[in-house]
Amino acid sequence: MPKILIIEDEEAVRENLLDLLEAEDFETIAAANGRIGVHLAISEVPDLILCDIMMPEIDGYGVLTALRQEPSTATIPFIFLTAKSAKSDFRQGMDMGADDYITKPFTRSELLSAIMNRLEKYATLKRYLSPQIVNNNLSPKMQLLEISLHRAIKQHNFQEFEIYYQPIVDIASGKIVGAESLLRWQSPELGMIYPTEFIPLAESTGLIIPIGKWVLKRVCQQIKSWRDAGINSLIVAVNLSAIEFNQPDFIHNLVNFTSVNNLEPHDLEIELTESMIMQDVNSAIATMSKLQSLGVKIAIDDFGTGYSSLIYLKNLPINTLKIDRYFIHNVAKDSQKSAITKALIQMAHNLNLDVVAEGVETEAELGFLRQHNCNSMQGFLFSRPLPAAEFENCLFTNKCLYV
Repeated sequence: MPKILIIEDEEAVRENLLDLLEAEDFETIAAANGRIGVHLAISEVPDLILCDIMMPEIDGYGVLTALRQEPSTATIPFIFLTAKSAKSDFRQGMDMGADDYITKPFTRSELLSAIMNRLEKYATLKRYLSPQIVNNNLSPKMQLLEISLHRAIKQHNFQEFEIYYQPIVDIASGKIVGAESLLRWQSPELGMIYPTEFIPLAESTGLIIPIGKWVLKRVCQQIKSWRDAGINSLIVAVNLSAIEFNQPDFIHNLVNFTSVNNLEPHDLEIELTESMIMQDVNSAIATMSKLQSLGVKIAIDDFGTGYSSLIYLKNLPINTLKIDRYFIHNVAKDSQKSAITKALIQMAHNLNLDVVAEGVETEAELGFLRQHNCNSMQGFLFSRPLPAAEFENCLFTNKCLYV
């Protein structure tokens, strides 16, 4: 994963940033002031720098100036973090060569969005650009990604794509009760490309529609294969983008794929994010109600990172709440995360919802979730996302979580 340097003199802010980024599997380095930050940037050459402006010794502007003059660090994406919100401060930073500017306090989604948008500027191209006409507003790497994505879908008929499955485990019994399907793209030009890179591009180009349709079709075919092999009590979750969810023929396609494969609708669970639903609550509830009336299960993914959640939650036709990995990371030791996670589990149970904890990586995290009656978990403690054959092997060998 990319390496991120955090230059921040406030210890609490610095630790929170480290916590958040490590939970997202970024490699992190931290500096408590600008002087140390410049030294670390030159010696470590990170993929991206987050830097506070107001610091002793060397402020953020001084750090940026020093790094832009050093050949090895001149092009590293640089994001200012600051409580200053005046336009003049913003212009000063951008004029000096900063790539972005985030005003405190910021949300997790704002920070991660800024990071992912800037990381692609620093990636090295693995081959020259095709002379094919591309969107010139994109960086060179994103132009290559767009070309390769078109080819993968239209010329190579999705052969470069593969669906991985991450087990979802019942905490009380230790048994695998479901899986989340996760798309992977192995590009001949660029190697393994993760969804955080290509899904936003697919959404902006409209390619997410054929991709989403292919994923839903393949997942249904895979569930049928498992049913034929005698695996019956397994629910598979599919993530949807807002564009897919709002397609007029989405429900028709879902019904068609399940019926062609002789599946019951409750074999599938559709995962939606809070932000998707909040874009148009009434329309979302109408579509969700249609899905539930068919028997399809619905989960809210990354819960706790959106907005207006508690206001609308009791009105949403859902079955499952998935607690975002940010709250699970180090939950047994972090008193704030502990209080929030306990409240989320209790609230969900009061609404008769199942609770799945995402990103569980340690025995301490699992112990906390077990103590507070969380229903299920997924995460590297039990298993990383697996190709279908490896996941199948877990099922046939009855791999279980230690209870």
